[in-house]
Amino acid sequence: MLRAIYPGSFDPVTFGHLDMIRRSGQIADELIVGVLNNKAKTPLFSVEERVRILEEVTKDLPNVKVMAFDGLLVEFAKQIGAKVIVRGLRAITDFEYELQMSQTNHKLEPEIETMFLTTSLEYSFLRSTTVKEVAAFGGDITQFVPELVVDKIEEKMKTKRRV
Repeated sequence: MLRAIYPGSFDPVTFGHLDMIRRSGQIADELIVGVLNNKAKTPLFSVEERVRILEEVTKDLPNVKVMAFDGLLVEFAKQIGAKVIVRGLRAITDFEYELQMSQTNHKLEPEIETMFLTTSLEYSFLRSTTVKEVAAFGGDITQFVPELVVDKIEEKMKTKRRV
């Protein structure tokens, strides 16, 4: 059985992320969506909120599980028995960074491979940061994220405006 991990911050999860989850879930027997709890950043959503949102928007994918993690990705992958790390590439700039990360991960844990998938063309520009920026200025984000995520972002933005 091939267990793979698709890691990220998913703050928020976008249609691009969901495309990668669906596609990599067709390759792996089991796909773990690893939600990074990066204490160095201040996310819009807590790690618990991101996990719940991802569980909801992937509930139709029986071989997908969502788990939070912190620390080194290869350590988490080793803990859960994942043999493959799935990374998405949007542009050549992604490739340079991801190549260095995959080489470092391979040096740390040679048994774990990295698989790169290029994003589907319609999502090649899409970043969570962009979604948050558009939402912060009241722009329409319905073409970027699922309806559930639109609602959650709008709630967060209303709260931020009040503060």
